[in-house]
Amino acid sequence: MTTSTAPATEGAARRGALSARTRPPKAGPLSAALTFAWRSMLKLKHVPDQMSDAVVLPVMFTLMFTFLFGGAISGTTHDYLQFFLPGVMVLAVTLSSVFSGISLNLDLSKGSFDRFRTLPIWRPSMLIGAALGDTFRYFVASLVPFLVGLLLGFRPGGGVVGLLLALLFLQLFAFCLSWLWTMFALLLSTPTGFQGLTMPIQFVLVFASNVMVPPQTMPGWLDAVVSANPISHVATAVRGLLHGTVTAGQLGAGFLACAAFLVVFGTVTSVLFSKRQR
Repeated sequence: MTTSTAPATEGAARRGALSARTRPPKAGPLSAALTFAWRSMLKLKHVPDQMSDAVVLPVMFTLMFTFLFGGAISGTTHDYLQFFLPGVMVLAVTLSSVFSGISLNLDLSKGSFDRFRTLPIWRPSMLIGAALGDTFRYFVASLVPFLVGLLLGFRPGGGVVGLLLALLFLQLFAFCLSWLWTMFALLLSTPTGFQGLTMPIQFVLVFASNVMVPPQTMPGWLDAVVSANPISHVATAVRGLLHGTVTAGQLGAGFLACAAFLVVFGTVTSVLFSKRQR
């Protein structure tokens, strides 16, 4: 009699002890996305050298293109800087946004996402949170060349308001563009393959645009390519915001370019991510 009741008593005591503890609330979509955003920020905290592409590359491009090509393109480096600096801010966030895809591809190759999907959370929060967490990187990548440009003589006609609007627009653009890279991160199985395929796309997006040179002197066919490049519309909008000359049409084309990246590549990324979760 004593032998049969002892395990039952111990089991009841264990269940009582467990039920007495307050269970944490289930993570909602917002809290889950913010948690993954904080995870991205912690990566920067523990591996700060990951920010080198957001700091070193913008400084290097600003100095190199201004002093190497400024005089040849615009007559003086000062005149070229007024045209080029808004473009190099777009260039910097474009190249920096690739890191979102690299980070996702590493998580997939290491099996981290396989562990995350066992959690009772809203699945898209893994992607959305990671993209939000990279916003700090985009902000640094867009602000650093602006500060360097100020030291070199860049003077924005739009003032502080124009600068703030340009920085906000660049964060939106980088967030929307990052879905292009997350799509490739889901399609490709290794970080090496990801970098090998996306690098030519980065160069086409950046160099076949009006980021560095005005398209008026280009051949007709190349002018058409540059005009169709969404990066050109983003650079034109940022240039107008910084100089205080932006028009409704330029700003609308910039927002349309952002929406195109978000709708097209965000949709494809969602489909690929859903298939991977099955």
